Amino acid sequence: MLNTNSPFRGLGGVKAMIFAAGLGSRLKPWTDHHPKALAEVNGKPLLQRNIEYLQKHGIYDVIVNVHHFADQIIDTIEKNKGWGSTITISDETAEVLETGGGLQKAGWYFEGTEDFVVMNADILTDMNLVGMIDQHRKQKPLATLAVSERETSRYFLFDDQHILSGWRNVKTGEEKIVRVVEPLNQKAFSGIHVISTELLKLIKQEGKFSMVDVYLDLAKDHTINSFDHTGAHLIDVGKPESIAKAETVFL
Repeated sequence: MLNTNSPFRGLGGVKAMIFAAGLGSRLKPWTDHHPKALAEVNGKPLLQRNIEYLQKHGIYDVIVNVHHFADQIIDTIEKNKGWGSTITISDETAEVLETGGGLQKAGWYFEGTEDFVVMNADILTDMNLVGMIDQHRKQKPLATLAVSERETSRYFLFDDQHILSGWRNVKTGEEKIVRVVEPLNQKAFSGIHVISTELLKLIKQEGKFSMVDVYLDLAKDHTINSFDHTGAHLIDVGKPESIAKAETVFL
């Protein structure tokens, strides 16, 4: 079922957002003619796989932002009746707003809820999302970020209590420390967030901006935690070779 501009169902369940507006430049030449979210792994589009991943964890109300070949995403959702979920579209065809701006534009969808899940369309995982939501609700931070021990170029930095304290790019040496604590433990962000709805009221940025900037800004005065899922499968399906790897894991 596709919902282009109607209020949420308000049944009390957790709701989610999938970021599907990106240009997907790393997946060229596929993304010269298609949106990244419809790239297939073993015959299933990434968007479908993540809708079904959310369903496995009891989430059936999802808002999806669209920009690049937006019509293809909307048509696919309509033809497949949302794969059993109620899907609302957040239209960014005029301008792609990045993760922060995209969430801000879709914020109305989460009114009346305490927290919600956000994930990127181009990641595939079997991480225990229910466990992450449970941890978030027990600890009550402003947001909980899924992380793991893996090699990447950019890391979030956390203290020994798993509280966000900074960010580091190990390739360029750039570093942003927002809480001066020792030691700082670097963890790779997995593109999955559980966010308290209160955070939406605290965003100071406008227009096009990243959630990374939002988190680093808010971490100075608010608690943002991590959920370490090291050991679970997680594949960033951003490059053609990643699809081949994903097809050996996600059947």
